[in-house]
Amino acid sequence: MKIENTSDLQVLVHTARGGTLTAAAHALGITPAAASATLKRLETQLGARLFERSTRAMRLTPQGQTLLDYAVRAFELLDEGESLVTADRGELVGTLRVAAPSDLTRSTLLPWFDEFLALHSGVQLSLSVGDRPLDVMRDEVDVALRYGALADSRLVARPFAMTNPLLTASPEYLSRHPAPKTPQDLVHHNCLIFNRGGRRHRVWRFAQNGQWTEVRVNGNRSVDDASLAREWAVAGYGITLKSALDVREDVRSGRLIHLMTDWQTEPYPLHALLPSGRFVPARVRAFVDFLALKFEALTAR
Repeated sequence: MKIENTSDLQVLVHTARGGTLTAAAHALGITPAAASATLKRLETQLGARLFERSTRAMRLTPQGQTLLDYAVRAFELLDEGESLVTADRGELVGTLRVAAPSDLTRSTLLPWFDEFLALHSGVQLSLSVGDRPLDVMRDEVDVALRYGALADSRLVARPFAMTNPLLTASPEYLSRHPAPKTPQDLVHHNCLIFNRGGRRHRVWRFAQNGQWTEVRVNGNRSVDDASLAREWAVAGYGITLKSALDVREDVRSGRLIHLMTDWQTEPYPLHALLPSGRFVPARVRAFVDFLALKFEALTAR
């Protein structure tokens, strides 16, 4: 028996991505019972088991992995066809799935998103905000904005900006603690630790006259949300080392003070990441071009 309704394959795709039928149901806007019934119908029609079920998660069988690969390619081809048809009308339509860091989103991106959606009324934004990087190849993401060096060769990267992190603290904090003059002085300060990829970023690097030095910092607060680290710094709880893009308005307004200005920090690139080998819809290309112009103007200022 053949698959009667190809849209049922969406349950397969989202169950594989989310690891559970509940996650698939949530992504598709249906009940878990409906998702389970759809998956059972698929397996009955194909005469093959697509997932190994357990109490904690669902794992693809070899047959399920084969069908998943073809299903993803089929949906990408449909997306490509839709994009080409609408491009003939000069319109951008469809859902734009974006992942972005939390603080960059709040400090910079939100008004740009509003502007892009106002220019293209046929586009809907699905935004995932957080500092734990998503798997761009596996998760349902069209473009991800990500700080730092790139390690995944399967991704296409477009550079947006190159900044250096700024060491900052609030006037209130500095009224209670002498401003650090050298990296070694940071040992005596409460440093706000930002977690990257599940690891605490405790080693901060600085350079002067071409000589780099490292210091292991400590503090009574660590967090995996960069926007909270910045808010703690503004509130006077400690010193933070963050992207200049994220703290530029706080420094400009005086809420944060740039410290150790005669010391250099490591370059901190920002990229837009897209899966290589995947068709890029017109709305995604237009969005990336739009952001590139915005960041060019911002860094020029």
